[in-house]
Amino acid sequence: MKEQIITLLNTYENAAYLISIVINIMISILGLVPSVFLTAANLAVFGFWKGTFLSFAGEAIGAIISFLLYRKGFKKLSEFKLFSHPKVRRLLEAKGLEAFFLILSLRLLPFVPSGVVTFVAAIGKTSLLIFMIASSIGKIPALLLEAYSVYQLMNWTWQGKVILTFLSVFLFLFAWKKINRKKAQTNKT
Repeated sequence: MKEQIITLLNTYENAAYLISIVINIMISILGLVPSVFLTAANLAVFGFWKGTFLSFAGEAIGAIISFLLYRKGFKKLSEFKLFSHPKVRRLLEAKGLEAFFLILSLRLLPFVPSGVVTFVAAIGKTSLLIFMIASSIGKIPALLLEAYSVYQLMNWTWQGKVILTFLSVFLFLFAWKKINRKKAQTNKT
């Protein structure tokens, strides 16, 4: 996917910034598609700082547009039992500073899907202004970490090798834990 986006951005150089932002908006609206391949393409085409800034701008704009669309289309879903989990309910009910800090902290956590945070905040009581500020501020460190990691992997530096090693170990341990948990559940029944 990264290669196709690089080709697209290089083919339409005059509109490359706009194309990247539009792709990021579509990724944000879909909510579950990772943006790491677009970040990689932006870094490859525009360099580290321009590519990182473009990814940030696209993600921030995409989150705001997604928030507005989700709020308009899914507001009534907040009453469903699916959203009764205490942590989800807390974000649904949050307003003001509490909403700000919840969204900010969730954006800082790398394994919390961005689309889920946007969706729950949108169908909850969070204001657009609070969401825009908290979401955008929270995306800065997360995106810098993502861009740095992707850049190091793309250039296969020693840092990239360390990142890949840690990522591999993490995925192995995660899979191992899942398999063992499933075996334990199977043995209980």
